Amino acid sequence: MSKASIIGAYNTQFGAFIKKDKATGLITDTKTYYDLLIEAGRGAIADSGLEAKDIDAIYVGSCSPGTFINQEHVAPLAAEIDPALRFKPMSRCECACASSSVALYNAVYAVEAGRAKNVLVIGVEKMNLLPTPQMTHVLACSSHWPTEGSKGMSFPMLFAEYAKGYQAFYKIPKEELEQMLWTAGALCYKNGAENPLAHVQNGPASVEAIMKLNELDPKGKCKNMMIAAPLRLHDCSLVTDGAAALVITATSAVTNRKRAVEIAGIGHSTERLPENVRPNMHELMAGKDAAAKAFKEAGITAADIDLAEVHDCFTINQILSTEALGLSADGRGGYDYLDGRFTRDDKVAINLSGGLKSKGHPVGATGASMHALIFKQLIGEPIGVAAKKADIGVAFNVGGSAVTNCVTVLKKL
Repeated sequence: MSKASIIGAYNTQFGAFIKKDKATGLITDTKTYYDLLIEAGRGAIADSGLEAKDIDAIYVGSCSPGTFINQEHVAPLAAEIDPALRFKPMSRCECACASSSVALYNAVYAVEAGRAKNVLVIGVEKMNLLPTPQMTHVLACSSHWPTEGSKGMSFPMLFAEYAKGYQAFYKIPKEELEQMLWTAGALCYKNGAENPLAHVQNGPASVEAIMKLNELDPKGKCKNMMIAAPLRLHDCSLVTDGAAALVITATSAVTNRKRAVEIAGIGHSTERLPENVRPNMHELMAGKDAAAKAFKEAGITAADIDLAEVHDCFTINQILSTEALGLSADGRGGYDYLDGRFTRDDKVAINLSGGLKSKGHPVGATGASMHALIFKQLIGEPIGVAAKKADIGVAFNVGGSAVTNCVTVLKKL
């Protein structure tokens, strides 16, 4: 079976692209969903060295545009990237926060099947037009609605269950777990400070800085308030607008191997949607399954990985993802972060982009963004912090409460 390779990538600036009138509450869009999609698509095609006419198909990953921006049927918007894309097949993929990883996998299947030679993949989301309560409701629709969303369970609450399960199973003292979470978050803030595309570039980049935010101010308010114990505000990823895009082709058709990265292995594994039917709430069982599938196809082990972008929607998931990839032993991920591992100077660096915590988390764009930034690392054009060694990178993108698990092994050609 012929493999597919990424030959071009683009990541827009991530942020909250709105203006809000404090007096009236009126929100004005300053960079629309349509703008973001078109910018990313054009950027990736240009980066690939191809022309729009060379693209055979387009897959768009987007989580919930119908409720975020009142626009369904978003894939055809890609025709606005260039007139030459008119009449090309275009499809939208949805798997919550893993939507654009699944879009990439569909593109890989099309290339491997010989149905398409060059495929454009776009991930995009516009989240900040809605007030926080409405935005939270939209995201809750990606949970199991009968037992979770309809009962008022938000995603911080759902991942707090994993944090509590992890703490209880491994008998970790409360204060120690807090240090683990803050250390993971601070690492991402530190890396994000050097990513010019990151949503937050001035976050609390040390445990001490985060601890200071836990203190009450003279008005009795806390800047790092508890959201869903044990998860605080700075344990949670950002509400972000942004897009990213990739161009893939058959590895056998690559003409410039210096600017191509092979999709050496993929693992797509799905957990049961309701949390209350899962037997293990201290580990990412489907994540481990996805990693095993991807590593087997790529012919690697965890020891071969130089860098990874993992899905730190919440700091506990950064720790769980690190263990699922085999970069830490079960129950040791938090301790490894406390020991100073996974920095830019370590054997394997995690979330050099700043992760979802600092780079941002436009849910439908996150998977494409992870792949785009690893691609840039592997071809020697890093955005932000450069990896110490960059031959093999892994993206671990999660949709929902650890339900859709997508692990991709990327290898320098």
